[in-house]
Amino acid sequence: MDSNQDNKMADPNYEKIVHKLAFSAINEQRRARRWRIFFLFLFFAYMTPALFVLLDLGDKSYSSSNGEDDEQHTALVQLSGVIAGDEAASASNVIAGLKAAFEDENTRGVILEINSPGGSPVQSSYIYNEMRRLREKHDPIPLYVVVSDVAASGGYFVAAAGDKIFVNRSSLVGSIGVRMDNFGFVELMKKMGVERRLLTAGENKGLLDPFLPEDPAQKSHLQNMLNEVHQHFIQAVKDGRGDRLGQHGDLFSGLIWTGEKAIELGLVDDFGSTQSVARDHIEADKVVNFTPGGSLIDRFVDRLGVSINAAFWQRLSTQLN
Repeated sequence: MDSNQDNKMADPNYEKIVHKLAFSAINEQRRARRWRIFFLFLFFAYMTPALFVLLDLGDKSYSSSNGEDDEQHTALVQLSGVIAGDEAASASNVIAGLKAAFEDENTRGVILEINSPGGSPVQSSYIYNEMRRLREKHDPIPLYVVVSDVAASGGYFVAAAGDKIFVNRSSLVGSIGVRMDNFGFVELMKKMGVERRLLTAGENKGLLDPFLPEDPAQKSHLQNMLNEVHQHFIQAVKDGRGDRLGQHGDLFSGLIWTGEKAIELGLVDDFGSTQSVARDHIEADKVVNFTPGGSLIDRFVDRLGVSINAAFWQRLSTQLN
């Protein structure tokens, strides 16, 4: 053993120094842990109200009076975006909101606010049929549709089921038609020297294959199918609008019109917003939102994405100016 080490061990203060250093290190770790906890507490104390503001939880996305407030209200359900089974504007979500709105004992009238370019004809049909059923079941309660920016294709399909449709002068309405998109790469493959090899069981199993030449018989079949779905759409509009529809030759051609022109054509009834319809037609200024919301995390991510996007464009416009 080293003589210097023997001398240190023999020193009576050596052990005290070691203990002091050890306890000092432990105390330092405790202080660091306390500071971490303190800063975490400050972080959550700051983020909690910010989160509530971001999510706008004060305006409940799926609320009901449940007899707690005797004041009658206008029930609002919002249909926004593409109408599809895996989207917020799915039939299941919209129908759930409509059912809750009609079943609330203080609902005086229901507004379906639409801002949609369309989507699935099946999902649109589900909503349309349920709207007509709910109108019949809850006959004293009117169901009005308010179009904000656009109600086209499937969006207008749904709107046609309302008692009345209200628009802005610049709203876009119509597009009563059906489309199917596809591409053909046959000539490009020839130029690239690529040969398509496809094996199928069933002569039409390669339907719409973009790497094969178009088959006239298959094209005819698809066109007939689209025409059939188009007729379903047309009949739904006729059933919903009745004698209010005009006789314009291009009404069902897939064209789209402004809200002002749509009134002339009988596609919609009058000008109005959610607030004006609630006030002047339903006569219940208080509007309660029955739109089913997603999970808290989904709503947080959506709002966060919108906030970041808005901040980005604001900063970009500032730099450009």
